Amino acid sequence: MNTGVRDEYVLLNDLRFHYRDWGDASAPPLVVLHGFTGHARSWDSFAAAMAGKYRVLCLDQRGHGDSDWTEDYSTPAMVGDIAAFVSALRLESYDLLGLSMGGSNAIHFAGSNPPGLARLVIVDIGPETQSSGSARIASGVQASDTFDTPEDAIAAGRRGNVRADEHELQHRVRNNLLRTEDGKWTYRYDRRLRDASRPRRRPNTDENWAAWKRIDVPTLLIRGSESDILGKPIAEKMVETNAHCQMLEVQGSGHSIPLEAPRGFLEAVRTFL
Repeated sequence: MNTGVRDEYVLLNDLRFHYRDWGDASAPPLVVLHGFTGHARSWDSFAAAMAGKYRVLCLDQRGHGDSDWTEDYSTPAMVGDIAAFVSALRLESYDLLGLSMGGSNAIHFAGSNPPGLARLVIVDIGPETQSSGSARIASGVQASDTFDTPEDAIAAGRRGNVRADEHELQHRVRNNLLRTEDGKWTYRYDRRLRDASRPRRRPNTDENWAAWKRIDVPTLLIRGSESDILGKPIAEKMVETNAHCQMLEVQGSGHSIPLEAPRGFLEAVRTFL
């Protein structure tokens, strides 16, 4: 079985998207969505570990990684991209995993009861988020985003997340950088995503809960035990309000579970799938 990786591109909703295609094309597909300011290559370790049994499809969502930038970063637009991706790749049956922003997009996609979706994994996000974590993320996005060297960017990432696994941190940051015209380095995602004066259009809390309650496939909710985004009461409410959902906590991890606790994250997903 081929467990290697191929970098591919596909046109969706008039935008060019990059994705990484891991494993054998005949294996069961697992579509994977990164978080806000993330990218497809942040899943490399996880995808390599899963590729023996799955065809792991890691998509750069619009405005991130090597996918096109645009004016519209709303949740409906991103959900439409998931539907278009599944259709373009002719996935008849597939599992879906989403982290943070990708998890929110996955909730709304799954809440539309799309044909072919078999199982769902939501990573540390819910219909409501804790204000402390949201403020932390916003302050990080608005911090300096230009660096003299990649090592400076890695150091900034380390300061921003003291729990991060060193290998995963270096890999994530190095593959999220591009060279500027003046020889410096900046992040490989659209600056408009970092502009506080241009907020992304997202559903309200009631719409989020409504989408969550409509999900009708087996679902795993993974929460970091120290998360400042997904509070435990909200996670417990998610389990209570959707009979298809079970929850698992990864101990010692905050919000960015694949970055902070990659082994615990891998084991949680493997156990469920």
